[in-house]
Amino acid sequence: MTLNIPTILTLLRIASIPVIMVVFYLPIEEPRLWCTLIFIVASLTDWFDGFLARKLNLQTAFGEFLDPVADKLMVVILLVLIVQGDPAIFIAIPAAIIIGREVSVAALREWMAELGQRSTLQVSWLAKCKTGFQMLAIVCLLYNSDLYGVPVRAVGLGAIYIAAILTLWSMWQYIQLALPKFKK
Repeated sequence: MTLNIPTILTLLRIASIPVIMVVFYLPIEEPRLWCTLIFIVASLTDWFDGFLARKLNLQTAFGEFLDPVADKLMVVILLVLIVQGDPAIFIAIPAAIIIGREVSVAALREWMAELGQRSTLQVSWLAKCKTGFQMLAIVCLLYNSDLYGVPVRAVGLGAIYIAAILTLWSMWQYIQLALPKFKK
């Protein structure tokens, strides 16, 4: 395994997860602000590592494996923190839908790869939109306070419900693509 800049950025994104978790529980002023800022920086590395890998032709099998793992770990753990910090059913339900989809689609992709059909489940435009709303929801619900009169929590709640709907829709698309393989 060769470490290159994109892979190091992905590993740093994974390393930021326990940092966010510790900061979330620290008895400091504005822990959620600090967690949000760390998450935003970590999220930017996700875009940046992909850009560098393509631009500098540094794509590796390990990097292609690790990047979605880092993304899923980040999303799942932050959603758990958000629900733990605000244990309301109207946040827990869309968070559970998103987490369930992440696990299910990852398992479906793994199964399709074992069948030699990895390319059948390419990331769709809808899944990219889902990710955008998911990231917006995480940022807003992690921060969870008004900012310059903007009701950030309300924006986060709207975004997490849109993300949950897009999550179910994109999962259904993936299932439809894989369905012919279930019949074999």
